Amino acid sequence: MELTLLGTGAPRGLPRPGCPCAACACAVGDEARAATALLVDGALLLDLTPGPAFAAARAGHSLTAVRQVLLSHPHDGPAMEVPAGLPQPGRVADGRELALLDGHRVRAVAVDVPGTGYEVGGADGERLLYLPPGAAPAGAAEGEGGRGVRPYDMVLLDVLGRPDALARLRASGAVDAATDVLGVHLDHTVPPGPELHRRLAAAGARTVPDGTSLLVGEYHAVPDLPRRTLVLGGARSGKSAEAERRLAAFPDVLYVATGGTRDGDTEWAARVSAHRERRPASWRTTETCDLLPLLEGGARPEDRAGGPAAQAAPDDSPLLIDCLALWLTHAMDEVGAWDDGKWAAGGERELRARVDELVAAVRGTRRPVVAVSNEVGSGVVPATASGRRFRDELGRLNAMFGAECEHVLLVVAGQALALRG
Repeated sequence: MELTLLGTGAPRGLPRPGCPCAACACAVGDEARAATALLVDGALLLDLTPGPAFAAARAGHSLTAVRQVLLSHPHDGPAMEVPAGLPQPGRVADGRELALLDGHRVRAVAVDVPGTGYEVGGADGERLLYLPPGAAPAGAAEGEGGRGVRPYDMVLLDVLGRPDALARLRASGAVDAATDVLGVHLDHTVPPGPELHRRLAAAGARTVPDGTSLLVGEYHAVPDLPRRTLVLGGARSGKSAEAERRLAAFPDVLYVATGGTRDGDTEWAARVSAHRERRPASWRTTETCDLLPLLEGGARPEDRAGGPAAQAAPDDSPLLIDCLALWLTHAMDEVGAWDDGKWAAGGERELRARVDELVAAVRGTRRPVVAVSNEVGSGVVPATASGRRFRDELGRLNAMFGAECEHVLLVVAGQALALRG
C-alpha cells in the first residue's frame, strides 16, 4: 500500500497566511507544509488540501483514479473547492466500515474531538491509522476476534499537539516498537527545522516533507529512543518542561519527585502545584529519594509489601526523576555534610558511596529514565563553605550520572542543546 503525503501541516498550513512569528518565518523549503492530506494508492484521498491536483502533480501523481474522498475533520473558512472529476467528499459514521472496489478496507474510528479517524487496510494486510488534528482515539482500542490489538504498520497523527494520543495507542498495543509513527498537522507552535525533528524523535516519531511517498509496512528504522537521558539547566530554564515533554507520548510514566512537601512554605507549594498540573493525568507520582529500588525495576518504596499498586506498576515503565539536586540535598543532610567535623569524619566518604550506588543503578537499569538536575557551576562562587561544597558535589554527581546516559541535554532560555546523543 503506497501512501503519498500531499500535505503534512495544520489545517491553515505552515507558514500560516499573514503570520509574522519566527516559526512561520523559518518555514521555507521542505519545512513549508500544506494542510495534511493523504493519497492512498492513488485511489483513496483522506482530506483535501488547497490545490490538491497541483499538490499531487508535484508529487508525481494524478487524482484521476481517486474513487473515494473522505474528510477527517470540519473544514473552517472558505467553501472547499473540489476539483472536477473528484467524487464529493464525505464522512463515515464512527465504527462503520467501507470496502472499496480496489481492495482497500476503511473503518471509521471515533475520536475525542469533532471529526473522525480512519483505519485503512490494504490487500496484503498492511494497516495504517490516520487521526485528525488535535485528536486522540475515543475509548479503548478494539481487538480482532478476541485476539487483542494488532499493532498498526503506520500511524499518522498530531504527535506534538496530542502526545497523550500516542501514549494511549502505545498503552493499548496499537503502536509498538516497529510502528512507523509520522507527525502530521504540524503547526507553528513548534519551530520547524532541527528542533521540530528533535522533538518528534524524542517521542519515537518522525516527519517527512510534503509530496513524500511511503510504502506502508515497509521496514523503516524508527528513531532510536535512549534508555537514559539527563536534562541539565539553570533556574527557570525550562529543564523540567523539557524532561516532561520527552515522556509525554509514553504510557505508565512514574514521576519521582525528590523534593517532597514543605510545611508552611507557600512558594514551594505553588511550585509543586504547577508541576502537577502540567503532567498528563495518566502519570503516577511518588515522592521519595529512595531511587535505587526504582532504577532496579522494583516497586515504589511505599509499595514494597506487594500491594495492588506494586503489582500494577510494570517493571519497565519509564521514570522521570525531578530532580537530582534535591536528591543530593537529602543525601548530604543524612550524612551531616554541612558540618565540617562530620564531613571530615566520614561524611564525605559516605556521600561518595551513595553517589556511586546511584550511578551504578543508572548504569544497570532496564527502565527508560529521564532525570533532571541543576547546572550550578557557571554562576557566582557561593559565599559559604557549605554552598561551595554543595556546588562541587552536584557538579561531580552530574558528571558521573551524565557519563552513564545516552543523551545529555543542557536547557538554556527554554532551548535544549544536545551535549550527547
